[in-house]
Amino acid sequence: MQDLNEKCAIFGIFGDDKSSNNSAKETYFGLFALQHRGQEHSGIATTDGKKIHLYKNSGLVSQIYTEDVLKKLPGFAAIGHNRYSTSHGNHVEFAQPFIYENFLAFGHNGNLPSTKALVNFLENNNEITKNHSDSQLMSQAIGSYMKRGYSLAGAVEKAYPLFTGAFSCVALGHNSMVAFRDPYGIRPLVLGKKGGEIIISSETCALNTIGAKFIREIKPGEMVVITKNRKKNIIKSVQLAKTKPKFDIFEFIYFARYDSVMLDKSVYEVRKNLGRILARENKLKNNLNFDMVIPVPDTAISAAMGYAEESGIPFEMGISKNRYINRTFIEPTQELRKEKVRMKLSPLREIIKGKRIAVIDDSIVRGTTSKQIVKMLFDAGAKEVHFLVSSAPVRFPDFYGIDTPNQGELIASKKTVKEICKFLGATSLSYLSIEGMIKATGLPKERFSMSCFDGVYPISIHEREKEINYNVPKD
Repeated sequence: MQDLNEKCAIFGIFGDDKSSNNSAKETYFGLFALQHRGQEHSGIATTDGKKIHLYKNSGLVSQIYTEDVLKKLPGFAAIGHNRYSTSHGNHVEFAQPFIYENFLAFGHNGNLPSTKALVNFLENNNEITKNHSDSQLMSQAIGSYMKRGYSLAGAVEKAYPLFTGAFSCVALGHNSMVAFRDPYGIRPLVLGKKGGEIIISSETCALNTIGAKFIREIKPGEMVVITKNRKKNIIKSVQLAKTKPKFDIFEFIYFARYDSVMLDKSVYEVRKNLGRILARENKLKNNLNFDMVIPVPDTAISAAMGYAEESGIPFEMGISKNRYINRTFIEPTQELRKEKVRMKLSPLREIIKGKRIAVIDDSIVRGTTSKQIVKMLFDAGAKEVHFLVSSAPVRFPDFYGIDTPNQGELIASKKTVKEICKFLGATSLSYLSIEGMIKATGLPKERFSMSCFDGVYPISIHEREKEINYNVPKD
């Protein structure tokens, strides 16, 4: 799948030695591990106990941070952010972390469908809000309370009721760090430790990269406060809202890195389970015969392995991926997206020619990329191309931190499975059921938000409700 993208990744580190200046460099490695969650902008903010230092720029993590840049970010604690540009703009001023008058630095993963309460509060406090993103508004609300004399943790607690939507956040003050999640825990956030250093990260894969140990997930509705008492870091937990867990199941299907752990489940194993269950469902419904199973690299590899193991059909890497091409959704126009697909993916003709191919992908969004892949395989000599999807049809937009197209651009919101198959030019098309997706996780249905698939939005989307058409095809 190349048409949806996560908006953000966040990372934070609170050092065990105030004289240490390694926080920026360790944050760099953490952001590098989280590059898949945001690929257009990145920023790092540090504190030396007196001043907050910031650097942010456009590009990949490996491109924008040099040794000289990192040396100009002194401090014992840091937070970092990777971002994908959205409707607010792709200019670097929209990149995070946001700094509020040297009181704090702030990073946010998620989205607030409505900012009315937040804007009203800020305007009543003489804050400028025009053209500000939800993330910047959140930083302003916290900062305005700090300006009144509240501590960072106290300011977050006061501002928290103004935040309506999905948010996993990290904030850095001069001598403290705070991480917090919305009551539903839509987006991931974890706590780790490396010696005396305390780590905050969107995913566990970043902990592994810097040699840190996973402690636990930050609970929905929880605020974790990290401060220093003499030479020892202190972690305090405050429950700001009642926990109502509704984790976004798309994290398991696509967004998370496959070596991460979420909800105590290996993402890799869940994706293999998605493939296994897809094989069972497909056998019951279609009982089709294939010569080989191939994935659309990289996120569908695990599912394709599971499908091959369950079905007994040989697994082959029939499509080669150019590792130096970024995800195709980054380009703003459809024509540029098409060019990127051809540059990124190349079929192995010697393997594919004359074969009945089962190609596995994790989802179909607009359908244009999938159509190109089908054509690419037929052009390479495939006898049949059966397109198998390890998730249910994406029929509804997301309002919780995934930059989905408008609903009208989601092919499954307008076409039946048969019609989509015809559009793709595939021999056949099969999706995994919603029940199959849930079963693959080994967790109860009530634990998840599946709004992209079923149109059920656990957090009110307020005025955005008028954008939803619930009259979608039923297969």
